[in-house]
Amino acid sequence: MKKVALLMVLVFSLTQVWAQEAKEKEKEDRNFRIPLIGETAPSFTAESTGGLINFPLDYGRKWKILFSHPQDFTPVCSSEILELANLQEEFDKLNVKLVVVSTDALDTHFAWKKAMEDVEFKGRIPSKIKFPLVDDSSIAISKKYGMIHPESNTTKSVRGVFVVDPDNVIQAIQFYPMSVGRNTDELIRTVQALQATAKTDLMTPADWRAGNDLIAPVPPTADQRTENTPDGYYKLAWFMWYKKAK
Repeated sequence: MKKVALLMVLVFSLTQVWAQEAKEKEKEDRNFRIPLIGETAPSFTAESTGGLINFPLDYGRKWKILFSHPQDFTPVCSSEILELANLQEEFDKLNVKLVVVSTDALDTHFAWKKAMEDVEFKGRIPSKIKFPLVDDSSIAISKKYGMIHPESNTTKSVRGVFVVDPDNVIQAIQFYPMSVGRNTDELIRTVQALQATAKTDLMTPADWRAGNDLIAPVPPTADQRTENTPDGYYKLAWFMWYKKAK
């Protein structure tokens, strides 16, 4: 009898271990890696409200911004897309193309797009949404971009943003929980900052705005004991040199 009891305890213990291992394995399978700054943007082909798209190749030498939305017809997502639609001309001036990915199906995307184009957001005349809403009902794109976070939701992507440069390299990443809407003004500022520093070794200080002075990463002169400041530069401290904006 004791042997039977011991055997039952052993079987129960092993079952618990196997169940825990299976649970951990499932969790690992959902820990999709986020592509990082400096890496090439993962490519994908998918249907969208603008037709079949190949990202990022279809957009050539333009800057690209990829947005992830967890679900169609949600109020926070809708407010973000309506704001992006209102700013389409601003993004065009920056040579930026917008691509929105949502984990719902294409027919739902069309219905959502049509409904949003009738909304007077912030009291404005409704805007036409000219950028594509991409079908990611398979969550294949969300997996590629690490936008499925198991501790948040196992089937819906978080609010991710990837800024991709003309060479298809990721230059900035933003992630928000599903409850927090994104700041489009900060997104435009980020793109402007990236473009202002793209072909130089200069950097932008805190709260930088387009047209403001830039930071020099190293002093422009080897001898800071003199008062001979190179033209176009000034300093706030020996470790903080600025280059005047043109």
